[in-house]
Amino acid sequence: MTTLGKLGATLGRTETGVVETAVELEELGYGTLWLPGGQGSNLPLITEVVRGTTKIPVASGILPVVRVPAADVARAYADLPAGRFVAGLGGAHGPRPLATLNSYLDELDDTVPASARILSALGPKMLELARDRAAGAYPYLVTTDYVASAREILGPDRQLAVLFNVVAETDPATAREAIRAGSLRFLSGVPGYANNLRRMGFTDADITGLSDRLVDGVTVWGGFDTVVARLREYVEAGADQVVVPVADLPREWWPRLVEALA
Repeated sequence: MTTLGKLGATLGRTETGVVETAVELEELGYGTLWLPGGQGSNLPLITEVVRGTTKIPVASGILPVVRVPAADVARAYADLPAGRFVAGLGGAHGPRPLATLNSYLDELDDTVPASARILSALGPKMLELARDRAAGAYPYLVTTDYVASAREILGPDRQLAVLFNVVAETDPATAREAIRAGSLRFLSGVPGYANNLRRMGFTDADITGLSDRLVDGVTVWGGFDTVVARLREYVEAGADQVVVPVADLPREWWPRLVEALA
């Protein structure tokens, strides 16, 4: 099983200089680089980053299985050095998401081992699937209580990497408005995310209004020490790795986060 490390970084797929940034993050000591899949395939970029670095695992976060053929994932895995590509899989939208993802994993079983797969899991059944057929789970927009319950489902032998929306802003009103103006507003309307927010105890009013309670519960904001303390709460709750969007953070934070968390 590829070890993800304590601190991961995610970069947007449209950013320039991804390989150069990956080299820098590898040298700083980040454990994993997660490259968002969006609505398509980022396998060519993953291949480029793996070949441009020396050891850091590069994960797809997340490849949508309804758009990217399993054969493409298998081909990329076979072409890259062992332990360097982690197939982060999800996006099984539709009436039978579990069946869709199970069928996809069936196609990969002979080529991409479960130890090299991570699932974008939120609900209990998807977490069970991540436990049974992958190396672990990669949730987003979750609370510390969620992480503790997810750890119970996954057990001690699976990895739990948690992706965060982090805003380096100390003023509460400014930070919360920046978060509301970002992807949270869109994702809170996506059924899978909305249902998970309800499971975590947020009301429909919290979700539609993006209440302070919701924003503070599933995102991280503040100065450096506050952000580190908040991320540590997730580690203490059971996260193996915390994943931060480094491009959204001050450059001077990059090495300091490694020192504080990794």
